[in-house]
Amino acid sequence: MFSTRARQASVLVGAAVLLAACSETPEQTPAASDAPAPRTSQAPDGSFTVVATGDVLIHPALTEQAKEDGKGKIDYRPLLAGVKPLISGADLGICHLETPLAPKGGPYSGYPSFSAPPEIVDALKDTGYDNCSTASNHTIDQGAEGATRTLDKLDEAGIKHTGSARSAEEAKKPLIVDVNGVKVAQISYAYGFNGIKVPSGKPWLVNQIDAEDVIAEAKAAREAGAQVVLASLHWGTEYQHDATAEQRSLAKKLLGDDSIDLIIGHHAHVVQPFEQINGKWVAYGLGNSVARHSEPKGSTEQGAAARFRFVRDGERWKVDKAEYIPTLVQLGPPIRLLDLTAGQSGNAGAEALKATDEVVLSRGAGDQGLTRPGR
Repeated sequence: MFSTRARQASVLVGAAVLLAACSETPEQTPAASDAPAPRTSQAPDGSFTVVATGDVLIHPALTEQAKEDGKGKIDYRPLLAGVKPLISGADLGICHLETPLAPKGGPYSGYPSFSAPPEIVDALKDTGYDNCSTASNHTIDQGAEGATRTLDKLDEAGIKHTGSARSAEEAKKPLIVDVNGVKVAQISYAYGFNGIKVPSGKPWLVNQIDAEDVIAEAKAAREAGAQVVLASLHWGTEYQHDATAEQRSLAKKLLGDDSIDLIIGHHAHVVQPFEQINGKWVAYGLGNSVARHSEPKGSTEQGAAARFRFVRDGERWKVDKAEYIPTLVQLGPPIRLLDLTAGQSGNAGAEALKATDEVVLSRGAGDQGLTRPGR
């Protein structure tokens, strides 16, 4: 029996609309709307595109910013507005919700045992995310109750999820979604849980990486009708740009199996390389999507969105266009998440672009066809 669920695969038709990044003053911050921007299609007929971003890591400073923006209420939408055109322009955007959620009203906590305001999910929905992977080293920081609250809130907001479950039955059921007529599955696993033991009698609560388990779940998703399977993996070494030998070995094994089409990586809090293996892509680490570490390193504010367009290749689907879109958490004040390909980010943005380019392309991905808009 595989140890998790196959959860929603993210896909997106069309070249995503890129955004005008937010400025550094509250008056010029893009307004947060009540609904995602309309999705656009500029891609070939029959294609779809996956857009995924890195860790959503809700440190206390982000919540303080959200309170300021909400004039006392917690509103993360202005914080994320800078990437809204990018995400909402996708057929299906994928986030990685690393932190479990607190009850509405708290109490809230940050590192090392996270309990984040549930309002972050409302902002993720407004930004255009359709599903989130939830298997991380912090999934069970607040035990089974925290993991359940997180999934309940995602359900309430209409965001699909994979990586943790509320019952054995839920854990066994692959999540497969129809995107432009293509059935796509997503699965999600984490390397471990910071020494916290999975509650007795609930081995299905969160997925822990084991190559055979990942492959077994991918195969089960295929048997259930999935035509494309995406694997979200929480792995690697924190603050290390290089992919570890273990990451590379696991990627080779998983992408060597016919059941898995793409790997999306998280956890390191810094960007890691992209690489093509067996004709399929792995993004070893997308860095932080949004975070505010107590000691920012510069690299921890840099992230990358991954955009992969799939087209039909006989009876299968393959990536015919692979892109990365660098992002930056501008610490302000106010704190804002920027899409660096939209410009207007100043010297800090130019430096972050250069640094992200160097890391992402360090294993030859540029020669394999990976591109960046505007480069």
